[in-house]
Amino acid sequence: MKTLEHSLPEPAHNMACDEILLDEVNEGRREPVLRFWESRTHFAVVGYGNSIQRECDTEACKRLGIPILRRISGGGAILQGPGCLNYSLVMRINPGDATHSIGDTNCLIMTAHRKALSRALGQKIEAQGHTDLTLGGVKFSGNAQRRRRSALLFHGTFLLGLDLSRLGQALRFPSSAPAYRDGRSHEAFCRNLPLADGPLKAALGQVWQTDGQAEAPDTNAIGDLARRKYGNPEWIHRRP
Repeated sequence: MKTLEHSLPEPAHNMACDEILLDEVNEGRREPVLRFWESRTHFAVVGYGNSIQRECDTEACKRLGIPILRRISGGGAILQGPGCLNYSLVMRINPGDATHSIGDTNCLIMTAHRKALSRALGQKIEAQGHTDLTLGGVKFSGNAQRRRRSALLFHGTFLLGLDLSRLGQALRFPSSAPAYRDGRSHEAFCRNLPLADGPLKAALGQVWQTDGQAEAPDTNAIGDLARRKYGNPEWIHRRP
C-alpha cells in the first residue's frame, strides 16, 4: 500500500479525489492507497442519505460562510476545517477475508486503528457507537465506507485542533445518535485528540504497512468530477 499526502484547496475537489482513488483501485489501475488531507477552510458535509435541512443549520452556515457538501459514504453530518485531519483508506475487496462484508470491514479497521492509536498516545482508545473512536468516552474520530465491486473506501476524520465551538453553530443535533452520546451537545460530545498529526500518520502507516508515495490522481479528472457532482446543487441537495 502506498501513502498519498494530498490536500486540495477546494472542499469539492478533496471529496472528488477520494472517489477517483476508489474507482482507480476498483478498476485495477492503482494499488491500494492511504491518503491524508486537511481542508484549509471550514465546510459541513452530510452523509449520502442525510437531509441537509435536518442535519445542518443552513441559515447559520450561510451567515458564517460555511458551505455544505454531500459525500458518497454513509454516516452523519460533520464539520471539516483546519485541525481536522482526514484519512482515506482505499483497499481491494477479497472474498476470503474481512473485507468481504461491511460489518467485518468496520470491525477490522476500527480495531486496528484503536490499537494503533492507544499505543501512540499511551492511553486507552475505545471504539463506540457504529464507527466512532473515543478517548474517555468523548468522540474524536468518525468513520464511514463506500464500496464498489472490487474495492472499498474507508475514510474518516481525526479531530486534532478543530475549533469545536463551530460544531454547534453549523450542525443541528443529529437525527440518529449512538446511545453513548446520552444527549450531549456537540461541544460536550467531541474533543480534540492530544496527538500531533505526524505520530498519528506514522501509526496508521505502520498498521497498513505503507511503502512509498503514491501519485495523485489527474488534476483535470478531479476538477471535472467536482464540477459534475460534489459542487453540483442537484447532488448536494438530493432528496434521501
